[in-house]
Amino acid sequence: MRYPKHLPAGGVIGFPAPSCGCAADPYLTAFENALLRFQNLGYGTLEGPNARAALGVGISNTPEKCAREFMDMYLSETSDCLISCGGGELMCEILPYLDWDALAAARPKWFMGYSDNTNLTLLLATHADTASIYGPCASSFHMEQPHPSLRDALEILTGERRTVNSYGLWEKESLRDEEHPLAPYHLTEKLVMESYLGREPVSGVTFQGRLLGGCLDVLANLVGTPFDRVREFTQRYQKDGILWFLEACDLNVFGIRRAMWQLEEAGWFEHVKGFLIGRPANGEPMMNLDARDAVLEVAGKKNVPVVLDVDLGHRPPMMPLVTGSVATVSVRGSEDLSVDMEFC
Repeated sequence: MRYPKHLPAGGVIGFPAPSCGCAADPYLTAFENALLRFQNLGYGTLEGPNARAALGVGISNTPEKCAREFMDMYLSETSDCLISCGGGELMCEILPYLDWDALAAARPKWFMGYSDNTNLTLLLATHADTASIYGPCASSFHMEQPHPSLRDALEILTGERRTVNSYGLWEKESLRDEEHPLAPYHLTEKLVMESYLGREPVSGVTFQGRLLGGCLDVLANLVGTPFDRVREFTQRYQKDGILWFLEACDLNVFGIRRAMWQLEEAGWFEHVKGFLIGRPANGEPMMNLDARDAVLEVAGKKNVPVVLDVDLGHRPPMMPLVTGSVATVSVRGSEDLSVDMEFC
């Protein structure tokens, strides 16, 4: 696994938009504020040509232009790392236009984003053996007093941090909208995780594996396509085993269960050592199925640790995780989780 150089003091952060750009509020004002925050910390900022664009369908521009922007910014020496402008819907359509041989041969560069950016964070690992960060997109850094999760993400980029911890409170309903684009996280809900060994509840657990995962909506879409090299990756690193981190955006509980079944039947979970499952954004019970059983019906049969309602994904805050790193996860009770990542 290849790990990028860290963002140096005074380095340059590039902002591509391989998914949606920051074209309208609340994202535009938040993005502009985030640029000021980074500049006040002494970093240079470099916007990609699509950073403020809304010319595509579900992404910032045409798939060809989004792919070209990413390739140019990743291969260029003008920036030290890349933070995606945002999530979106159809980043998958840029994948045929990316040069994976060139990305695998290039000097690795940190790329950070989540949700639709799973199309890149996963494939950089499985196609180019290159680590990336499943973490916040650019506009999240707008806050005058950044949440600890945002400081954690920046410190991973700079090399100051390799361990992240749960945050205690999470946001059920956001206050951020077009009229309040700079609203901070609205943290009202107490973190209550559930831990299992198989399907048996446990009060605490420690396990290790190589991190792989992202947004289930995206992962299920990739199964069986020419861009699906997950089984090759898991076999290559089977001695480490895979620690899957998974969260869902639009999928309801039945969509989550179908996606878990699909990944299992595709062989993606063959060498699994454990699961970290984020809070689903759309996890209300339906027809006698809740979010717990949507996951445990598949994950519970693997006889490995499964941790539910982790600080991960679309209900902030989210722990930034280095895809491709070897992580040791320790869970103590329902509120205390740590992920210690080794770059090996």
